[in-house]
Amino acid sequence: FLQVFLVEKAGRRSLYMAGVMGMLISAVAMTVGLVLLSQFAWMSYVSMGAIFLFVIFFEVGPGPIPWFIVAELFSQGPRPAAIAVAGFCNWASNFIVGMCFQYIADLCGSYVFVIFAALLLIFFLFAYFKVPETKGKSFEEIAAVFRRKKLPAKAMTELEDLRGSEEA
Repeated sequence: FLQVFLVEKAGRRSLYMAGVMGMLISAVAMTVGLVLLSQFAWMSYVSMGAIFLFVIFFEVGPGPIPWFIVAELFSQGPRPAAIAVAGFCNWASNFIVGMCFQYIADLCGSYVFVIFAALLLIFFLFAYFKVPETKGKSFEEIAAVFRRKKLPAKAMTELEDLRGSEEA
């Protein structure tokens, strides 16, 4: 409920990245807690706290934000298909994690959350370098950001030169 107000105040990209980074730190804390549990009994509290923080950070960022961004990245025509693909990917990923987690945990032991931390780092870097802020921008403005990222610097300079000339 609070996310509706928070997303308009802080912005989609920054909330997503904060959530992913918080989840990454929580995954590392869970790993440390599990690894050191046999040496320090109080590490179980660290692991439990990390689990709660992981869920909180998920609900701040990667839980709701992708739905905002997907709806804003596509124009009216392809938007339903994009949301359907995003929903399928979301549920398929949840299914795969749910079905495979026990096998991965048996294989990796206490280090099972290192896999999640590595994936979260990749997601953070992808969002940092590739995902634009969509807060307060129209579809056309967001599309222009993607066009600028695809054009090499020389082409952008030539386009800017043409804008100033009467040939354009």
